This record gives sequence, structure tokens and C-alpha cells, in this order.
Amino acid sequence: MKMNKKLKTALKNLRQSVSPEDANAQEKFFSLLNAAIPFLMGCYVFLNPLSMTAVKELCYYLSVLALMVLLVFRKTDFTLRSPLTAALGLFSLWAVLGLFTTLDVSNTLHDLRGYLLEYLLVLYLLINFYRSCARLELLSTVVIVSATVFSVGGMILFYGIEGHPLQARFGLTFKEMYTGFMCFTTIFAAVLGLRAMYEANSTQGRLLFFLCFLILSAATMLNQARGAIIAFGAALVIMCAHRKKNLIFIAVVFMMLFITPLLHERMTAEGMGITQDIRSKMFRLSWEVIKDRPIAGLGYGGEIYGNENLVDLGKYNTKLPESYRQSNPIISSTHNMFLDVTVRTGIVGLVLFCMLLLTALWMLWDVFRREKEDFFRSWSICLTACFTAYLIQAFFNDALYGTQGVLLYIQLAMIGILRNLAQKEVANASNTGV
Repeated sequence: MKMNKKLKTALKNLRQSVSPEDANAQEKFFSLLNAAIPFLMGCYVFLNPLSMTAVKELCYYLSVLALMVLLVFRKTDFTLRSPLTAALGLFSLWAVLGLFTTLDVSNTLHDLRGYLLEYLLVLYLLINFYRSCARLELLSTVVIVSATVFSVGGMILFYGIEGHPLQARFGLTFKEMYTGFMCFTTIFAAVLGLRAMYEANSTQGRLLFFLCFLILSAATMLNQARGAIIAFGAALVIMCAHRKKNLIFIAVVFMMLFITPLLHERMTAEGMGITQDIRSKMFRLSWEVIKDRPIAGLGYGGEIYGNENLVDLGKYNTKLPESYRQSNPIISSTHNMFLDVTVRTGIVGLVLFCMLLLTALWMLWDVFRREKEDFFRSWSICLTACFTAYLIQAFFNDALYGTQGVLLYIQLAMIGILRNLAQKEVANASNTGV
């Protein structure tokens, strides 16, 4: 009975905030649009790791349309103000200027719209419409639940329905979220889940988030991606700066590491040998391409590097020492976000991109050193762990597009939201004379 009353009260408050009773029809319409954007963006984030691209894109375009209406009628205080804006603007400007030197204008235009402009709009929509403490927590919960749903459904499909043995790498047959790509999602959500477990107000909530953490950790281990294991370990170590109890969860993950079939073999010294790994050959090949166009790169289009009509990778392969040459077929991918940025936008683009990453890390440090409240300290440590894990994985994978590309901008948005909340806290303290 009490739950029904609480639910009715919550629904009444929600309805009142979305559509105030004393407002006229026009005001109700704009209130509805302001409420629709965070809902639609929440759906966009939830659907990111799931195979529902069309619905996800619909949520994005509806959000943009609602924002345009609100901007035209000046019914929103949407802003681009953020420490991230300068670095994002410079990097984006340099990528656009690459249209004048790109080897493929069509593909560059496509990726500028689909993998840069869209992600930038997602970033600022999240920063502007998830700018309260409660909404930051809600965004975190959406990421955790979404990744857990994907992991459970994916494991049922891969091991149950498709019948793969446990020795098989989880996701090997998936078209989009295969092998290492999915770990960007599972590790990000697992670290958020670990923080949420401590912050939950009830035993049921703590148990639920702990279960999510175990599922996401299991999915990461079954994936058997070595870069992901290193990233996950680094993230958990950083989380110990918040609570020493997290050492227990490091032990749990290491137990999973050794009981997961074949995973410990992939982590042996022989398996980790740098010269034996195909990535070392891919990195050297990418560097040969970069040396030919070091300033502007090939263009922002992601398919240019692998287009044999535009870039003769075979010719570059023959320039390498025998031990670093790839045998046919040559892998037409950098498998490294930093090399990918350099191939596309040159060394200038890499410097600007690294400036963006360093700005995000500085924002987290600024929040951590200024704010002593548990909310800000826990979030700054958690997002530092998430961001570090992302960068480590990005060193071994392409990370500028698809699900993992969206996650980069979601993390940047959460960092921006946290910094804005900390700034408001400082301003309020100054106004009250504290």
C-alpha cells in the first residue's frame, strides 16, 4: 500500500514537472520537449551496445529535432561552455580542413557527419540535459543495465543457442560487438557498477549492482582480450583509491582469470611477446603510411586506409624489415586509436586529440583535489578509472567509431557534467561565505 502511494506521488511529481497544470498549451509543449530530450538520450545510451541501430538513430534525430525547436524559440539554456570545447573545436576544425587534402572526399564527409558531428551532439546533449547529481547517477545506471542486458543476452546466444564451447572467445561470431570491441562496454559498466554498489541505499540495490559487476566481469574474462584484461586490472587498482575494499574485487577478477578456459594461456609470456603479436606488424605498417603524409594525414574517412585503390599497403609492407612484414592478406586496420587518429589527421591532429584527452584528465584531477565530499571524490576516481581503461584498450583497438566511439563521448560528457556540478558547488559555497 505504501509502495503504491509512493509510486503515485512520484508519477504525479513527474507529470507536474513535465506538464505543469497552471501552464498554457505552448508552455506545456516546450516543457514536454525539455523532458523528451533526456528520455530519448537515455534510450540512445541504453541501445548503444544492442543490435538496434535504427531505433538508436531515431532517438538521436528526435533529440536533435527537439533541441532545434527549443533553440529557435529560446526555450532552453543549452550551452557549449566547457573546458572540453576548445580542444574539441580545434580537433574538429582540423578534421574538416582535411577535406582539402583527403584522398576520398565522400568517405571523409560521411565520417565527419556520422562519427564526429553526431558524437559531438551526443556529448553536448548529455552535458546539458543530465546536469544534476540525480541525472548523472541515472545515466550511470542506464549504462550498467544496458551492458548487463547485452552480456546476459550475448552469453545465452553465443554459448547456449549457438553452442560454442567455453574455450571459444565470447563474441567471436558477432558482427558489431565482437571480441575486444565489446570490452569497452563491459569494463566501463563494471567499474560504474562497482561504484554504484557502494552508493546504493538498500541491501537489494547493493546486491543487484554486485550481480551486474560479476556478470560484466565474466563477460570480459570470457572475451579473452589481453588488452581488456590489462585495462580492467588498471581500472580496479585505481578504484582502490576510493575504497581499499576494492582489493577484494581484484582478487575475484583474478580468480576468474585463472578459471576461465585458455585465458591464462593467452596471458603467458610467450603469448604476450611483442614481436610475435600481429599488432606490432600492423603498427609498423601504419607508421610507414604516416611518414608519407605526416602533417594532414589521409583524411578523416575511416575506409581510406583500407582502400587498395587509394593506399597501396602492399608497397608499404615491402619497405619493412622481413620480420615485420605481413603475409597476405595484409590487415587493413591500425588497431590503435592513436595511430588511427594520426593516419587520418596527421601529427597535428594527434596533438589536438591528445590535448582533448589531457583536458579531460585535468578536469577529473581538478574535481578530485578541490572537492572533499564523497560524491565528487568517488565520481572523480571512478571516471578516472573508466577513462584510463578506455585509453588502454584504445591502444590495442580501433576506437573512433561504432559502440566504442560513442562510449568515448559518453565518458567525456560524464566528466563534463561532474566538473560543472563541482563548479556549482564552489560557487554556492562562495555565495554562502563558507
